[in-house]
Order: sequence, then structure tokens, then C-alpha cells
Amino acid sequence: MSISLSLIYLVSTIAFIIGLKKLGHPATAKNGNLIAASGMGLAIAGTIFIHDIQVPTTIYILIGLAILIGSVIGGWMAIKVKMTKMPELVSLFNGFGGASAALIGLVEFSKDGGDKMITTTIVSGIIIGAITFSGSMIAWGKLNGSIKSVVKIPYHNAVNNLFLAGIVAFAFFMVTAGANSEVLAFALLAAGLIYGILFVLPIGGADMPVVISLLNSLTGIAAAITGVLLSSMVMLIGGILVGSAGIILTIAMCKGMNRTLAAVIFGTFGATDSVPGANKTLGNIKKTNPSDSAIMLNYATNVIIVPGYGLAVAQAQHVIHELEELLTKKGVNVQYAIHPVAGRMPGHMNVLLAESNVDYSLLLEMDDINPQFKNTDVVLVVGANDVVNPAAHNDPSSPIYGMPILDVENAKHIIVNKRTMNAGYAGIENELFYNPKTVMLFGDAKAALTKLVSELKNM
Repeated sequence: MSISLSLIYLVSTIAFIIGLKKLGHPATAKNGNLIAASGMGLAIAGTIFIHDIQVPTTIYILIGLAILIGSVIGGWMAIKVKMTKMPELVSLFNGFGGASAALIGLVEFSKDGGDKMITTTIVSGIIIGAITFSGSMIAWGKLNGSIKSVVKIPYHNAVNNLFLAGIVAFAFFMVTAGANSEVLAFALLAAGLIYGILFVLPIGGADMPVVISLLNSLTGIAAAITGVLLSSMVMLIGGILVGSAGIILTIAMCKGMNRTLAAVIFGTFGATDSVPGANKTLGNIKKTNPSDSAIMLNYATNVIIVPGYGLAVAQAQHVIHELEELLTKKGVNVQYAIHPVAGRMPGHMNVLLAESNVDYSLLLEMDDINPQFKNTDVVLVVGANDVVNPAAHNDPSSPIYGMPILDVENAKHIIVNKRTMNAGYAGIENELFYNPKTVMLFGDAKAALTKLVSELKNM
């Protein structure tokens, strides 16, 4: 490797690290993304044009066409995607990363000279890449509603784990026996694809954010393995950064969902057809209207807004910001409570609110905002469900029991905006809706908040 290419890779690596660091805060996330993308562009350009091998012009043309087509399609998808569809896009792109790693592994397998260490690296890349691709495609289908969770077969966890053990044993045989048959490599690829499907297909919607995070980590690991195969230090480091960041995020998500990492990988995820306690009588609900809700907010001193997926679906982020600014002008102290798994993926609500120019200092994480609910006059819950459900504290039979939630029930008054009384992502009733302090403002979030803003302006 030439000195100039080594320097380019060094600069790219630094760009990755700086970009990842800046992604940790909404105020710097956009610049961080641009810095990391610039580093990747520089690394790609250096790899293509700085080398000491003879490359036919046809190859350059094909590479250029691939980059052009991929850039146009990827850019178009990123521009057109709605915020509610962002988790699906992440799953889709994540799957493509895994597919690339698996395909590179197949290509390198055909060149393998029998070195056991290299063979181990190759088969690992094929397995992880295949699992990531098929698992991500199933996650994408489940998120957009085209694929439903299947009814679990008896001992499905044991079956899945035995299947994974079989894949590992098969790979071990290929390495130790020095098998160089491409038929075996494709069989290994097929096994990885099947396991990815079996792994994700039974998973219920409430656990999908954890799955996306875990698959993202696997993509990083696959990229790191590819870096080893291609002797590319920048790809190795990039993969390590993605993989380690994904693992850290997965652990944080597990904490937010009250699960262990072992339970995520080997245990029971999943939606159930019937939820214990789901049909029990919780009491009566009280309905309200925009006029009465506006009065409550207008005469409050402290207001906390809890955004959820319903806010994203209705694309009401700009209206909620208008409401917040209007209340602030009236002397009301307004803050936003952000649960780690609000929406459909980590950071979903942060990005959504940043899109409407909400001041980042008003976005408070769960641990910081929870002690403040007891001193809050009114909490406005917009489209959130499971993350504010007191069953996580009160009902040991609930599937979300033990999950950290926003302590909305401690506030003096609660307004919940929902389209209907349908259950949330976890498929269970929300005890908060039946709390004597709670009133329900039914309707589309954007329409309801627009009426609420109009009423406040007239006061």
C-alpha cells in the first residue's frame, strides 16, 4: 500500500470517529453524518484510483456505473422517505450491507488457498452477512406490514438455537477439513439466510427496535470481517466502529425494554396472540375536547409533552412545536419527555422534533424528566402508548412488566391524544387511560393539535 493511500485511509478513519462522536447529539448529528460520509467517499476514491495493479478501463466504467446508480437510488429513497418509514429504510440499507459482506465472502472463498485462518474469516463473513441480510429483509417487511409475525411452533427457540449450532458445526467442518467446494460455500450461505428468517420472523412488534439495533451491529461485524479479507484497514476500523456502536446501542435498548442481551439472542421475543390481563376491566375513560384541553394548558405553570409514534404518523411535529412556542409565550414552562424506545427506533423522536426546529435543550431523557412529573401541572401525551403504561410498574402478568417507563401517572393532570382506544405496539391495554387524572382527546394528532393551537390563540 502506498504512503498516499495510507494517509487517505488515516484521514477517513479520523472522519469516521469524529462523525460517530457528533452523532451522539441532535445539534451536531447532521454535521457528524456529513463528516463520516465524506470520510467514506474519500476512502472509496482512494481505493479506486490509488493502487499498483493494472485495471482494465471496463472495470472503471462498471464501478462508476454502480456508484452512480446506487447514489441515485439511495439519494432518492433518503429524500422521499417519511419519518414514520425511517426504521424500514434503516433495515433495508442494513440488509444490503450484510448482503455485500456475504457476496465478498463467496468471491474470496473461490480464491482461498487453504489457509485455516483465512477460511475461518471467510465463512464467518458469509454466515453473518447472510443472517444480517435475510433478518433485515424480514424486519423491513414486518415494519411496513407486509409480513406478519407467525404463530410460534413448539420449542421454536430450541429449534433456532440448534439450527445455529448446526451452522457453526458445519463451518467448523469446512475449516478443519480444508473443504474448498463452492457447493458447500453456497450451502453455508443458504443456511445463514434460513436462520436469519427463522430468527426474526416470530419476533413481535414491541421488540423490533432491539432487533434493528442488533442486526445493525451484525452488519458492522460483517464489514470488519470483510476488511480483514481485503486487507483494508479503513473497512476494518469502520466495521469495528459500527459493530461496537451497535452493540452498545443494543444493550441500551435492552435496558429500555427490560431485557437481557442473552434473551434477545436466544430467548423469547415475540408477540403473543393473547396477553394476560388484556381483557380485564380497568375502569372508565373520560373524554375531552380541544377547548377544555386548551384551558388546562393555558392556566398551567409546568407542562410536559410526551411524543410517540402517533405524532410521527400524523406528521404533527411542526404543530406540536407551534403549540410549545405558544405556551412559552404565555409564560408556561414546556419540556419534552423522550423515552429511549419511543417511536420505532432509537432517536426517532429526537430526529422528528429536530426536524421542526424544537430547541434541543427542551428534549429531556427519561432519567432526567421522571423526577419532574410530580411537579407538573399538565402532561400532554401525543401518540405514545406502551412507554407511559403504568402496567410496567403495577401488573406482574403484563409482558412489559419491569420495563422502564415515563412516570406520567405522577402528574397532576394528564391529556392523552390518540386516534382510538386500540392497543399500542405491545398489544396490551394501557392503564394510564383509565386513571382518574386522565382525559382522552381523540382524533388524528395533527388535526387535534391544530384545533388546540387555535383555541389557545383565542384565549
